[in-house]
Amino acid sequence: MNRSMFLLVAAVAVVIAIASSLFIVDERQKALVLQFGQIVKVQEDPGLGFKIPLIQEVVRYDDRILSRDLDPIEVTPSDDRRLIVDAFARYRIADVTRFREAVGGGGEATAARRLDSILRAETREVLGSVTSNDILSTDRAALMLRIRNSAIAEANALGLQVIDVRLKRTDLPPENLNATYERMKAEREREAADEIARGNEAAQRVRAQADRTVVELTSDAARDSQIIQGEADAERNGIFAEAFGADPEFFEFYRSMTAYSRSLTPGNSTMVLSPDSEFFNYLKSDQGAAAN
Repeated sequence: MNRSMFLLVAAVAVVIAIASSLFIVDERQKALVLQFGQIVKVQEDPGLGFKIPLIQEVVRYDDRILSRDLDPIEVTPSDDRRLIVDAFARYRIADVTRFREAVGGGGEATAARRLDSILRAETREVLGSVTSNDILSTDRAALMLRIRNSAIAEANALGLQVIDVRLKRTDLPPENLNATYERMKAEREREAADEIARGNEAAQRVRAQADRTVVELTSDAARDSQIIQGEADAERNGIFAEAFGADPEFFEFYRSMTAYSRSLTPGNSTMVLSPDSEFFNYLKSDQGAAAN
């Protein structure tokens, strides 16, 4: 009976020893086998692993891509406009041996805090070298890449691989909002005044050009009118001269009739003339008497 009990206890002890010497690493993990705090084995591939019971222990670390949200930090760009920046990073544990040596038993929580310090320092340094307009613009991928590249070397010392750094939100501090708004308003008003001044200048040029064109057209029209009028007068005088040469008596008759019609009209000023005036030569002539 004692022998059977002993064999049973021994079998159970063997089973327990075998069970405690086995461990499983899934595809989402990496594992280290430690003996008295020292690394004796690295298990990076998923599957079954072995360790010495009671003497060795297994520490597992996440092998997936992890995300880390940074607390909002205040940065001062090169133009001294303070900004509040909210960022996050994606990283993974690339070297579990170096990771364990760097953070010890603190594990992933300690590594995350140290990564925070690295990213905050690099964010301040990179964003402090550019203007606030560069940070607030939509095209700031180059800044995020600079932050990531600057943090890679220090993160590698922790066994971490920084995959990406992103700026989620960039705002002005509350106490600077009003001042910034007033400055932006003043800049827009100055730009509007410049546009109005340029518009007025262009309008003046257009008006001056139009006035000059009017003067030129009026002068050309007046010149053409005088030329035409001169040509018409010359033609009229030629006709009169030709008519006078053909029939001097008719010409004298026409000229006298024209003078009478222009002077002897109702409402005209009263004229006092001598009966012997040349004005009445045609009326006293035989032709005039016959006409009367």
